[in-house]
Amino acid sequence: MARFSINLYITLVVSRLASKSCSFLEQTNNNMLELNVEIRGEPTLVPPAEDTIEKGNLYFLSNIDNFPLKITTVYCYRPTENEGNIEEEKLVEVLKSSLSKVLVHYYPLAGRLTTDSEGRLVVDCTDEGAVFVEAKAHCTIQEIGDDTVAMAELVYESPTAKNIIEVPPLAAQVTTFKNGGFVLGLCMNHLILDGRAAMDFINSWAEIARGLSLKAPPFLDRSILRARNPPKIEFPHHEYASIEDVSNTDDLYNENVIYKSFCFEYEKIQKLKMAAMEDGIVDKCSTFEVVSAFIWKSRTQALKLRYDQRVKYVLVVDGRLRFDPPLPENYFGNGVVITSCVTTAGDLIEKPLSFAVGLIQEAIQTVTDRYMRSVIDYVEVKQPYLTMTSTLLITTWTRLSLDTMDFGWGKPFLVGPAYAPGRELAIFCPNPKEKNVIDVLLSFPASSMKIFEELMNI
Repeated sequence: MARFSINLYITLVVSRLASKSCSFLEQTNNNMLELNVEIRGEPTLVPPAEDTIEKGNLYFLSNIDNFPLKITTVYCYRPTENEGNIEEEKLVEVLKSSLSKVLVHYYPLAGRLTTDSEGRLVVDCTDEGAVFVEAKAHCTIQEIGDDTVAMAELVYESPTAKNIIEVPPLAAQVTTFKNGGFVLGLCMNHLILDGRAAMDFINSWAEIARGLSLKAPPFLDRSILRARNPPKIEFPHHEYASIEDVSNTDDLYNENVIYKSFCFEYEKIQKLKMAAMEDGIVDKCSTFEVVSAFIWKSRTQALKLRYDQRVKYVLVVDGRLRFDPPLPENYFGNGVVITSCVTTAGDLIEKPLSFAVGLIQEAIQTVTDRYMRSVIDYVEVKQPYLTMTSTLLITTWTRLSLDTMDFGWGKPFLVGPAYAPGRELAIFCPNPKEKNVIDVLLSFPASSMKIFEELMNI
């Protein structure tokens, strides 16, 4: 039962990254609309349209299916110009019918997480189905603005789930608005899939909703990422190493925590790249590398950590094309791994931006097939958990096909996370209005936010 205990421990340690129940969170937008959402009827289950090929069996999950978080997103659709208001009954009928059909192909989402006789996390292919909720918002969709983190009421989360293992793989809430338009809110269990796989699933769902055949059925055999026998750990995997909190960082979050989105326009990104390369230590750097380095450096400075405090940066890297051979293009599951870099707060603050960029580039470059196979074997042997003391975890959504899913009423005009990220997490999102612009979403202690805002004004 070791694996089960570890997974529960991870849930307790990391759940604050995904929890919206942060009672001391203050949003910075004073004009934020308070949504008045009415749930209509009880949640229902949408099972696959027919028995799936694995019904009654246990579905293998790999050791990188190990992210105990919830992926909560909202997809906002305007009223269609040619049809006027969307008929609610037709909308629900189309979404539920197509969901039932697509679950035949994506059957792990219709099952439930459990553990096998060895305590290994698996999916019990019960064909129980996805949770489906209907709701009505007492405002127009034009009133919701352009900040999706105000939309937690538009995503249904199981009130009876005691831990992440009990969270259903998929819960969908469709909310209709006055004068037309709707929002599809999804809560998906990251232990089963990552963002790329989630986008593949949602686009497949949308294809079937439009009456099309599935273009690319998912590749479901995760045994291709099974641990080697015997395991072969070739790297130290500092990402799982714990850090002593000599700065009492937990005390910083006993005060109010403010969520804010910071916009990085093209000109600002180019300015950061020039700053990172001006000393000649870094020849070139990507937008993700330089903005990540800048955020990590500025955050550490704003928190006023002791200079001898060790600080860790954890980043999520898509390994699909880094495996040898690469994972199938339509691989359904988690194809991402984490890597990290560690330094002291003093070095991060005092040294030029190129120092942080170089650390991040080195961490990314280590993610090879050998490294990822080592991760899989390390988890098999060590059963590690991720501690977040003095750590910043950054994940990017900028390369995900977030705005392509058309269920028959056009593409969404706004897509994003449903609520603010936790205190150790920053999310890179594409700007809903302009290309070549990214929004960085993060939370911060109120007393440190002013310093951080000043550092952002480069």
